[in-house]
Amino acid sequence: MSGAAMTGPATSVRPAPVTLREAFWVWLRVAMLSFGGPAGQIAVMHRILVEERRWIGEQRFLHALNYCMLLPGPEAQQLATYIGWLMHRTRGGIVAGTLFVLPGLVSIMALSWIYVLYGKLGIVTALFFGLKAAVLAVVLQAVVRIGSRALRSNAAFALAGAAFVLIFFMGVPFPAVVLAAGLIGWFASRAGSTAFAGGGGHGASKGVHVDDADTLLGQELPAHARPTWRETLHTAVVWLALWLVPVVLLVVVLGPDNVFSRIATFFSAMATVTFGGAYAVLAYVAQEAVEGYGWLRPTEMLDGLGMAETTPGPLIMVLQFVGFLGAYRNAGGIDPLLAATLGGLLATWVTFTPCFLWIFLGAPFIERLRGNAAVSGALAAITAAVVGVVLNLAIWFALHTIFRDTVPVSAGPVRFDAPVLASVDPWALVLCAAAVVAVLRFKLGVIPTLLAASAAGVGLHLLGLVG
Repeated sequence: MSGAAMTGPATSVRPAPVTLREAFWVWLRVAMLSFGGPAGQIAVMHRILVEERRWIGEQRFLHALNYCMLLPGPEAQQLATYIGWLMHRTRGGIVAGTLFVLPGLVSIMALSWIYVLYGKLGIVTALFFGLKAAVLAVVLQAVVRIGSRALRSNAAFALAGAAFVLIFFMGVPFPAVVLAAGLIGWFASRAGSTAFAGGGGHGASKGVHVDDADTLLGQELPAHARPTWRETLHTAVVWLALWLVPVVLLVVVLGPDNVFSRIATFFSAMATVTFGGAYAVLAYVAQEAVEGYGWLRPTEMLDGLGMAETTPGPLIMVLQFVGFLGAYRNAGGIDPLLAATLGGLLATWVTFTPCFLWIFLGAPFIERLRGNAAVSGALAAITAAVVGVVLNLAIWFALHTIFRDTVPVSAGPVRFDAPVLASVDPWALVLCAAAVVAVLRFKLGVIPTLLAASAAGVGLHLLGLVG
């Protein structure tokens, strides 16, 4: 590729091979810098892996991202696993995927302990009061960011609007909505429609473009992307066993109503149906864990999301916090903190183990489908529907952040919670509005916004205005 075809430094020399030990430190750097949700994490990976290291080219990176966007679960962690697998087979995928999760696991576990031990202190409550207000702004920012890339046609706008109405007003399960959207995009593209052309809900970068041919991986299909049927079967058996054997043992030994059995079965089911990225996952889990299982309150879910937004690693690490509180409050005869720790680790295990299965089983076949229009159409339609899903999440958070009370409304198939206007929390409203202006108008980063809102919450507490 000539220098004129690239916006970055001109070169046609492919990088030298990288050992797994050398790759380890690069993946650790990616993990430690992965703040701010999937959009920020994917941007970090693009900058380091595509622009700086030239391990993988632009088109191949986006193809891998497209596949990960179609999968249930956290697309950023799965993208790291995919690229790690491309470079160093299964061991590389395990290293990349595990390192991507590890900093967040440690951080959220430490914060969860602090939360249950000291969360009732006034100053800690005030800190999370401000954090919740900023989280609402961050979710709204995600709606705008994803929408700006996904809603490029009237059909995409209609799909996003329909997804929101079906989920918020009619209670249709969002996995059904997202799967239906994927089928619409698939068949529309197969029929020749361009309504859902393109894809890639979070995008990558508008900076340096690196051609596949000028990278370490190049354009070639690696040998391990041509597995035999025996190798494919072996992969499926090993990873299904790692994922499901602990779940079955817990249900058999402890019974289906035990909190650990419920955590294992709920998050395992969640891992198979939560299409559409991290924010879509949170929309599903927030409502089920709060309203279905009663493991935590809506405001606590916001606290957990604030923790995940301000620590490295996948945003979906908030699920560890959900499992932590669920086990803490239903510990039975076990020490509550021990039960909570085990519950958080269990939720993490059954959430992320399937991610390795999806990559190691599916990536060899997806590598052969680079450029498939139907797959891209399905991705674009799913991403459009996710805009409606995330808008539902934002409104659900707003109802439980700005208002102290809601009332159920029911009329035929329409069922939703309406805010009690008299119950508005004025300081929460002020902080939310300020955070929204900061991130949307002045483009303040996620971390500074969250820290500033938390400091404002503490300041209001010291003045005797909150908590």
